[in-house]
Amino acid sequence: MGVYSVEICAGAGGQALGLEQAGFHHVALVEIDANACNTLNANRSSWNVIQGDVKEFSGKPYVGVDLLAGGVPCPPFSVAGKQLGKEDERDLFPEALRIVRECGPKAVMLENVRGLFAPKFADYRIAMKAELEQLGYVCEWELVQAHHYGVPQLRPRTLLIALKKEYTPYFTWVHSTSLAPPTVGELLYHEMASGYWERAKEWAEQADGIAPTLVGGSKKHGGADLGPTRAREAWRKLGVDGMGIADEPPHRGFVGLPKLTVRMAALVQGFPAGWEFTGKKTPAYKQVGNAFPPPVACAMGRSIYKALSYGKQQSDYQWERAVNE
Repeated sequence: MGVYSVEICAGAGGQALGLEQAGFHHVALVEIDANACNTLNANRSSWNVIQGDVKEFSGKPYVGVDLLAGGVPCPPFSVAGKQLGKEDERDLFPEALRIVRECGPKAVMLENVRGLFAPKFADYRIAMKAELEQLGYVCEWELVQAHHYGVPQLRPRTLLIALKKEYTPYFTWVHSTSLAPPTVGELLYHEMASGYWERAKEWAEQADGIAPTLVGGSKKHGGADLGPTRAREAWRKLGVDGMGIADEPPHRGFVGLPKLTVRMAALVQGFPAGWEFTGKKTPAYKQVGNAFPPPVACAMGRSIYKALSYGKQQSDYQWERAVNE
């Protein structure tokens, strides 16, 4: 059974890759950032990547698609910002709902930052849920932790998953997988040693925890670092200098705390080693920092895939029984 998806705010492909691993075929991926679109095209030339504003994208050509997915911008809800919510012009949840109305997908999956679970946004979440229920969906908000899915990073994310009523009985939230996350040292040892740094093994042994949440930064502040003061301190305890991103791994004779490269940050996000990020260092890192970890998307995608597949089988079976009777 072919299962198809449309994704908005696709970024560098974290969610898209995870959904592909879960069995979905992407018929459209919408992304406004040129560097991220280049990344998508560089890794999956067969995907239909549409560079443009979600506000100008119509879901009407995709009526009946199996899944509408996306990671709408987080600044309206992030604790690092003003948390203006619906008053923030960057809030694209209303556009996501418009596209749901236009294409009527069988399922919806939208992710955002933990800040959306703050009490001040309770009415916002309730209103979103109520509108989807009016459209015939059963939906829930959940807070998930990336490290519960084998990703070596805290990274709490808010997820909204909605399915049309006939598929709901077959869907189960996946709150964790059997994969224990590696430590930062275990994950990045080979990268840290690739420049023949003599202390790579010693570094890996003491980097014996998981990472704090990576952040993508903002256009306003520019630059690329590993987060605010608290996050940088957590990185320092893991033996990493969080004040920037390195062009290459530490070399022979390097002294001090190493910085992550874009490739290392991507591994921390759960991307496979072969996933290429296009553009200069700072925009490439921002693509990584803003991504949805593929293993989390894959776990949720598989549960949605199973629900849609089993629901269709049951529908076909009931139809055949009715005909035969």
